[in-house]
Amino acid sequence: MKNTVITLPIFAAFVVVSACAPGSFPGGLQNANPNAVTESVSVSPDIDLSPSLGAAFAPPIRPTLDLSQVRPDLPPPPPPTARTVEDFDTTSAEDRAAAVVITPVSGERRLGSTIASLGSPTDPGIWFKTPLVSSVTQGRVEYNGTSVAVELRPSGGAAGSGSQISLAAMRLIGAPLTGLPEVTVYAN
Repeated sequence: MKNTVITLPIFAAFVVVSACAPGSFPGGLQNANPNAVTESVSVSPDIDLSPSLGAAFAPPIRPTLDLSQVRPDLPPPPPPTARTVEDFDTTSAEDRAAAVVITPVSGERRLGSTIASLGSPTDPGIWFKTPLVSSVTQGRVEYNGTSVAVELRPSGGAAGSGSQISLAAMRLIGAPLTGLPEVTVYAN
């Protein structure tokens, strides 16, 4: 009985000490070389990553555009310094005025309704990516009685997978930029 009482505290101490030793974690989940992480990551003390730096803290994320789906007469992409909705919407007043549809085009056909989310704000123009089309075509989208002429682009998604709408088009139909509006899509 005396042996058991003395052995238990010694065993517990051995477990604590061995858990602290580098590379001793059961199953090999601990890094065999404890200096490997510090060797591969070098942080300069001169870099201030404080969020209080504002725009300097968050460099712009610029996704690449799929140039096979854009027209050469589209507005220019937003500048790298763009931070506001107005900065990202590079469509001209003339482009926006021409896109507002007062009367529907004769011969257009209703493709269906879909839920739309805001597409990449760095992709300029007035467009709508949807699985309702298989090739680039002209059309319009309607939301709460407001219509806008758009370039319909295939999204490549499955039917019913939702759509993406450009920043300019979303502003023209009056949909909330952070919302998921249900829009009706028409092709010319």
